[in-house]
Amino acid sequence: MRWNRRVFMGTGAAAAAALSAPMLGAQGRPRVVVVGGGAGGATAARYLAKDSQGGIEVMLVEPTRSYYTCFFSNLYLGGFRTLDSLAHGYGTLAAGYGVNVVHDWVIGVDRDARTVHLAGGASLPYDKLVLSPGIDFVEGAVPGWDLSAQDVMPHAYKAGTQTALLKAQIEAMPQGGTYVMVAPPNPYRCPPGPYERISMVAHHFKTHNPTAKILIADPKPGFSKQALFEEGWERHYQGMVERLGPDFGGGNVRVDPAGMEVDIDGELVKADVVNVIPAQKAGHICAAAGLTEGNWAPVDGHSMVSRMDPDIHILGDASAQGDMPKSGFSANSQAKVAAMAIRGALTGSRVFPAKYSNTCWSLIAPEDGVKVGAAYEPTEEKIASVSSFVSQTGEDTALRKATYEESLGWYDGITADMFG
Repeated sequence: MRWNRRVFMGTGAAAAAALSAPMLGAQGRPRVVVVGGGAGGATAARYLAKDSQGGIEVMLVEPTRSYYTCFFSNLYLGGFRTLDSLAHGYGTLAAGYGVNVVHDWVIGVDRDARTVHLAGGASLPYDKLVLSPGIDFVEGAVPGWDLSAQDVMPHAYKAGTQTALLKAQIEAMPQGGTYVMVAPPNPYRCPPGPYERISMVAHHFKTHNPTAKILIADPKPGFSKQALFEEGWERHYQGMVERLGPDFGGGNVRVDPAGMEVDIDGELVKADVVNVIPAQKAGHICAAAGLTEGNWAPVDGHSMVSRMDPDIHILGDASAQGDMPKSGFSANSQAKVAAMAIRGALTGSRVFPAKYSNTCWSLIAPEDGVKVGAAYEPTEEKIASVSSFVSQTGEDTALRKATYEESLGWYDGITADMFG
């Protein structure tokens, strides 16, 4: 891990004092430290600061100055968005809401002392801690691939430089070349959904490289919105996309980054671009803090509180919570529930019963959008789906266009909800 990237930015003297404060909270206020500035963490920080009206000191720890959304990053690959349109900063959270923003890496959590340790040497005491670190990859999940190969065979599953690299590789691919995706097993972060990505890459090829081929090596027997995607691929990209599921060797894959080869159940495929999306797990800080069972961090669905520690809430992709997908919409929804529970615990404010929602939109081709979603409520065991909806095959073009336009409005709304 590259610690030399760390920088600090906060709200002037207040942030500097908070870093050196020997006691919990400044000026007697309870302190919440939020780790991770994505859909879960940024939303939690904003709602804690906004709704407590200064009654809670909120610190947000995030190593990067600009957050690139995973949602809509596939549209950048397809030419529908710019990379800059996916980038969002933390200035409004700091200046407009009083969130102390610390740009650094978290390297440890002392749960007994209730302290977060940073790579820069500072320690942040907390009354409540929110972890929203996203995903890391399971070591050895794809034989032949590890993080040292990500600049040759990118994953592009953490948006930003990886997404830009994959786009450059796609644009540089020779005419008639081959793009191979090694798809992930369940559960995985979505977006950036693998099959929307296939659609966006196919859209680029249809315009710029019409004889190119796309091959998906997939360990799963099926996937979300499969009928919709396969209908769309047949309609818009006929003959370009081939998927090999586990019955055809898609679950037995090895890659050779040096030779740009993919071995699919003993058959070697020479590729021009290889997009490896490995199996995933909770961001490493969850395991380092002793908050995981297996690859994920279990939480109580009523408040997103860790089942291992009542002072820690875990949001978004990292959490094992039940039926909700690992999406930005889910993380945003979970953050509001956690913020309400934390405010109640620290200030005595009223806590309402938790309710959650999610919608995942996917673009298959220009103005051909589809979606799936659900409403959720907590039980003692998990967050459970109570109603759901999904686009249908055979829908008319006007409805598909309206679905895509709905997703554009959602993007503007959720990023405003996250960053102010």
